[in-house]
Amino acid sequence: MKRTVTIILMGFGRVGRAFAHLLEEKRNLCAERYGLELELKAILELGGGTVFSRHQELSRLLKNASPRLQDDLSWNPGLTLEEILPKMEPGVLVDCTVSSLKTGEPGLGFLNKALECGWHVATAGKGGLVFDFKNLMKKARTKGLKIKFSGATAAALPTLDVGLYSLAGAEILGIEGILNGTTNYILTRMDQGLGYEAALSEARQKGIAEPDPSMDVEGWDTASKILLISNAVVGTEFTFRDIKVEGITNISPEVLRAAKEEGKAVKLLGTLLKQGNQFAAEVRICPLEPGHPLFGVSGTNKGITFFTDTMGSISVIGGKSDPRGAAAALLKDILNIYR
Repeated sequence: MKRTVTIILMGFGRVGRAFAHLLEEKRNLCAERYGLELELKAILELGGGTVFSRHQELSRLLKNASPRLQDDLSWNPGLTLEEILPKMEPGVLVDCTVSSLKTGEPGLGFLNKALECGWHVATAGKGGLVFDFKNLMKKARTKGLKIKFSGATAAALPTLDVGLYSLAGAEILGIEGILNGTTNYILTRMDQGLGYEAALSEARQKGIAEPDPSMDVEGWDTASKILLISNAVVGTEFTFRDIKVEGITNISPEVLRAAKEEGKAVKLLGTLLKQGNQFAAEVRICPLEPGHPLFGVSGTNKGITFFTDTMGSISVIGGKSDPRGAAAALLKDILNIYR
């Protein structure tokens, strides 16, 4: 027997559009393999949105050459999430908005409203969770709801799945991760002889780096991901105040040259280390020995290694670092909510 799941999408930027298209592409697969009729009923942005009464309306929107939701005939200026949540059968709110890491907004408000109205959440945004992880998770547990955020912890790379499920029963002693594809690409190109500015410019030209790449190159994106992974998998209650953060903006060619002469590869790592009964997290530049499992992770690829007491070290490498990869993580989270 198939189950119909109502979905509301917040944000129609690159990741939001990729998610909507992927949902349409995988519609039949989700119904046949998982017994879930995933129905995208509304898409909203900060200035308004559109509600679909029929699936054909969504199909028309996705075939539109314009990437702007406001250009669709069904655009309703001023429409808000708070207005439509109570009018629909609760399902999953998918958040693809960009939120401040300092205030958590606007994502924090969206997540709270969804939970208050009985909706599960799947989010690719980090801001709300980084800002108020403990209270959001408590609210979800109290209401019997789930918050999934694979897309916020290295997109298609299954960091949370491995830590939460594959390593069940093992004690995690440490984590090391290359969690940001932009910085890894820049460091790879610098290792190949480019200067920092030239490598960054190339990354921008290829669409790998954002026009403002500061969150990536200053280490805050990696810090957000190791914070969320640690809080979810190990049970810490970290905020940014608990994490030492180093970026790649001031890395010198001499550091790269010296590492290369020693046969090492320079990477920006998000790390978690158990010290006594406590954990310490940081983001730092680290030359890796050839025997390290993340040594060969190059370009926009990412990777993570978990160190455990009973299963040894477990590494996962790869995962698409683009909007489609993040969209795939969101779809996976929705399916796992209803498994």
